[in-house]
Amino acid sequence: MVALNDIPPVEQGTALGATLGPQVLEFDELAEADRIAAWLRECLARRLHRRGLVVALSGGIDSSLSAALAVRAVGAAKVFGLLMPERDSSGFSTERGQALARHLGIAHEVFDISAALQALGCYARRDEAIRRVFAQYGDGWRSKIVIAGGLERGLNYFKLVVGDPAGALHEQRLPLREYLEIVAATNFKQRVRKTLDYFHADRLNYAVVGTPNRLEYDQGFFVKLGDGAADVKPIAHLYKTQVYAMAHALGLPEAICCAQPTTDTYTLPQGQDEFYFALPYAQMDLALWAVDHAVPTAALATALGVGIERAERVVADIGAKRRAAAYLHAHAETLLGVGPVALRDRLPR
Repeated sequence: MVALNDIPPVEQGTALGATLGPQVLEFDELAEADRIAAWLRECLARRLHRRGLVVALSGGIDSSLSAALAVRAVGAAKVFGLLMPERDSSGFSTERGQALARHLGIAHEVFDISAALQALGCYARRDEAIRRVFAQYGDGWRSKIVIAGGLERGLNYFKLVVGDPAGALHEQRLPLREYLEIVAATNFKQRVRKTLDYFHADRLNYAVVGTPNRLEYDQGFFVKLGDGAADVKPIAHLYKTQVYAMAHALGLPEAICCAQPTTDTYTLPQGQDEFYFALPYAQMDLALWAVDHAVPTAALATALGVGIERAERVVADIGAKRRAAAYLHAHAETLLGVGPVALRDRLPR
């Protein structure tokens, strides 16, 4: 095992290209956890000037590891956990989140955001858009959005899948207008949660922890000014595979360490690879690593067990999502630079 920052780059993709596999993501989990904890302490003391850390707990692996690293950095007494279920959330999310909070010994609060979302029109606007595709959609029905087409045709599109009260599934390609409106409505969930994160951060003089892993951060799998907003993002450099490995190394509860990634946003069960990523996370990690280290597409195809054409489409999809994510990562545009020197030099005379 080596430290994460000691993993060498691949020279023109040839050194490890022929042996691309899970071993390229191996690292010293405990040493890296200590490095992250030290960085968090420095951020709080020297740059953010805050007393502790607020972490939103979803019951998933990313938020659980982020909370554990926060405790490793500043101690359980200075970490506050927030669980914010809503009426579409799976029951096990809150159960696992509470179990994790007890395991870490941190103060925490459960706050159901359903009433706030209903008042904002989250559910009504979503359902109205769905009914423009499936007119019969109503009480007792469930839904989700799934990604399709990209690896077969080279162009992503989205399908709406609905389940009727009898349990039968129906699907149809989503028009752009309805896709955008459903996504915009469900984005209320992440933005309301972030409002509560910052309420508690303000009252405690704490900083807010963001929980995206490298795959999510790089590929833009977050909501701008929602779960993308934070003061520190301690696992944004860790591949999802490494997040699971570190969670195991730190002894987090087995139910969390074995949890499969889900969006927990739609009423039908939905994996992250169904909604956003081209492949399951373990394969996406390898693909992203291969792109970052200029590994030849043929070697990536072998590692993924797919043909070269399909591997090329995975690489193209990574590039397309990076371009789209530029907006999510961008700061607000300003006409002039900010700060005394910039304003002095650039103000009209």
